[in-house]
Amino acid sequence: MTTEEVLIAPSILSADFACLGAGIETVEAAGADWIHVDVMDGHFVPNLTVGPPVVKALKRIAAVPLDVHLMIANPDETVRWYLDAGADLVTVHAEACRDLAGVLRTIREAGARAGVSIKPNTPVDAIAGVIGSVDVVLVMSVEPGFGGQAFMQESLAKIAAVRNLSRSAGVDVLIEVDGGIDQTTAPLVTAAGARMLVAGSAVFGRPDPGAALLAIRAAGLSGIGS
Repeated sequence: MTTEEVLIAPSILSADFACLGAGIETVEAAGADWIHVDVMDGHFVPNLTVGPPVVKALKRIAAVPLDVHLMIANPDETVRWYLDAGADLVTVHAEACRDLAGVLRTIREAGARAGVSIKPNTPVDAIAGVIGSVDVVLVMSVEPGFGGQAFMQESLAKIAAVRNLSRSAGVDVLIEVDGGIDQTTAPLVTAAGARMLVAGSAVFGRPDPGAALLAIRAAGLSGIGS
């Protein structure tokens, strides 16, 4: 991608699970670049969602890559489950890994893209040692666990800090942001340096998810260069 592009990854966390296939088809038709899959275990975050069988099923029907975000307590032991299920990008939390560098290496050796995520209260310095080993840095702009939360304004400074860290290290990482992304916040995060936006309720919670996706992308594009 170029710096003028904004990727949209609709999160199925806010989709109707009874009609998940149809929901994915709708956002793909509108130009979704990725499908964001939030995996929560009820331990690392206070919610329980999906696991490898659902990722494997989504892989059969999705026409775009799967962006699998592991909000789980034991990624060191289980990351291979999601790679085997067909995840194209696997993002793990810096706070959850005993051997973060090792987990990221496992992801890349499997042929997938590797991402690292940090919670709102985790400093950017926590990922300084692996910034050269990741394709994506996911900045959480809400406390992970539930969809529909309000965007945390302090996340803008963190996005900019990740951008500066990447530049200082001489690497070109894709900055992804998740939490409270809609038409209002999209231009704010792209102005700060994000280029991949996760949107859940702002897409799947709207009467026309496709139109909502297009509006968020347009809003994100408007923030570039501002």
